[in-house]
Amino acid sequence: MSVNGKRILLGVTGSISAYKSALLVRLLVKAGADVQVVMTESAKAFITPLTLATLAKRPVFSSFVQSEHQSGGEGSWTNHVELGLWADVFVVAPASAHTLARCANGLCDDLLSAVYLSAKCPVFFAPAMDLDMYRHPATVENLRRLGSFGNHIIRAEHGELASGLVGEGRLAEPETIMQVLSTFFDHPKPLLGKHVLITAGPTQEPIDPVRYISNHSTGKMGYALAAAFVKAGATVTLVSGPTGLPLPDPAIRRIDVQSARQMFEATQAAFAEADVLVLNAAVADYSPAHPAEQKIKKKEAHFSLELTKTTDIAATLGAQKKPGQLLMGFALETNNERENALKKLHTKNLDWIVLNSLRDTGAGFGHDTNKITVIDKDGQTHEFALKTKAEVAEDLVNIVAGNLVS
Repeated sequence: MSVNGKRILLGVTGSISAYKSALLVRLLVKAGADVQVVMTESAKAFITPLTLATLAKRPVFSSFVQSEHQSGGEGSWTNHVELGLWADVFVVAPASAHTLARCANGLCDDLLSAVYLSAKCPVFFAPAMDLDMYRHPATVENLRRLGSFGNHIIRAEHGELASGLVGEGRLAEPETIMQVLSTFFDHPKPLLGKHVLITAGPTQEPIDPVRYISNHSTGKMGYALAAAFVKAGATVTLVSGPTGLPLPDPAIRRIDVQSARQMFEATQAAFAEADVLVLNAAVADYSPAHPAEQKIKKKEAHFSLELTKTTDIAATLGAQKKPGQLLMGFALETNNERENALKKLHTKNLDWIVLNSLRDTGAGFGHDTNKITVIDKDGQTHEFALKTKAEVAEDLVNIVAGNLVS
């Protein structure tokens, strides 16, 4: 199905990357979409309304009142409410730092922001700005707020910027935005409007500036879960330990951490706004009590390392869980699998525990497959055959979705 026959409202704001909006309109129209462009006044300095109107085959709107020349007669009112109701999706690309700030804070001083506040459809923001602006705490907070409202964020890409700097801030390529929209329309959206927080990968606990304690987790299962939840319509925040994995979907907000403490702090900070928390990361249970500031030299035949227990993320957040929030934990076991999993389920106030065993061929760290058993807080058990981790992720999304809609 993709975007064919879909009504796409495209918001264009004042950014040098506005030239890419012409390419995006062209791709959407060729794919069979009906495109209506709304521009800010500052966007006209970068691309003309005539260009976008010609490509979209529709007049471009930029103000509440169209002039006589624009309307072909007397001045006419542009109804922002009707535009918001007309669209299947509203895509703001490029979304400048100024527009992000206005929308995140509910300001309504132009047509585009009025349409945003009136829109009943899903909204996608594709930010574009210079590196330092994109990294600024104000922009980071505005993107976080927009995501917490249920909007979708198409992350800016890394590359050469108009300023000559190299880094994050480039508008996602039109082909990438098309891919995001196609995925959105092609997949059922049972979790639309829900915020899912996922932890993934290992943690690294420093011994000295060179060495650390870690485990064999690759993050594959957590990243597959993030991709599956996005496809189901959820807004996804992924707190990731060190991995070599690429972000599976540009709509995912990834927070990179290294240590167990950093993972706890990042997860706790985002927990209050989450409807679902999926604790998939392999977090270290112990960390060196006194990491050395300099590299430890090899001298003695025996070396002792004092360890201290790390914060139990599942238990801490399980105790903070509010009514309506759902928690899913994972238990990778080598013996007494079910007994250990049930203990974790109940002592940490989880709604589900996902059990897998290193004794099962093809399950555990490093594989592209997994074999799981899911036990819920009421004692019901769901056993699954060996599947790819992408398929396992789909199964877990279905379990969560079934609970949220029931």
